[in-house]
Amino acid sequence: MADIWGHIVSDFAGLFSGSASAWLAFGQVILIDIVLAGDNAIVIGALAAGLPADQRKKVILIGIIAALVLRIGFALVVTQLLQVVGLVFAGGVLLLWVAWKMYREIGHGGDHSPGSPEIEGDERSGVRPAKSFAAAAWAVAVADVSMSLDNVLAVAGAARDHPGILMVGLVIAVALMGVAANIIAKYIERYRWIAWIGLLVIVYVAGSMIYTGITDQEVGLLQLFR
Repeated sequence: MADIWGHIVSDFAGLFSGSASAWLAFGQVILIDIVLAGDNAIVIGALAAGLPADQRKKVILIGIIAALVLRIGFALVVTQLLQVVGLVFAGGVLLLWVAWKMYREIGHGGDHSPGSPEIEGDERSGVRPAKSFAAAAWAVAVADVSMSLDNVLAVAGAARDHPGILMVGLVIAVALMGVAANIIAKYIERYRWIAWIGLLVIVYVAGSMIYTGITDQEVGLLQLFR
């Protein structure tokens, strides 16, 4: 715990002293958290859209709680996993896939779906609503696993050299998902440029992780051939 606080104090001291690398990492983390929290909420709302109101609200609540728990769980292990040779590279490739999916959603828009009144902006998600409570709950759980891992990986990749910012970024990711995901989804739908900036940041982080995952002296793939 003392080490964590030490990293946080050190990195935020860098922010206040005007460190360019600290500000870059912090800005990337905030944008990633905002865009992916909103995207997660949109998917949850779209999957629950075909259910009666009482069941729909339960599925949305399940989805948000599951996303919270999964983000916390992945946050506890992902920083250790990224110390394993090859996993930084794999994480970068996964984020490229996330970026591709986001590009298709933002650039072309999905098919129109009914959407849930509780989540604004999920009508253009292209996600087909589930037809039963059990199917919706299962689909939301599966989506949450993927999207929570994406969020934690992206934050870890953006702030890998700043452990304090990484920890704060993961806390912010959890807080945004639990408190403000619906509000964020509404503004991302209204102001599409937010999503485009978030997409560019994710592409940059993915490229950086792939490069690091190949060349890094400790966790790069080239270490396997030495």
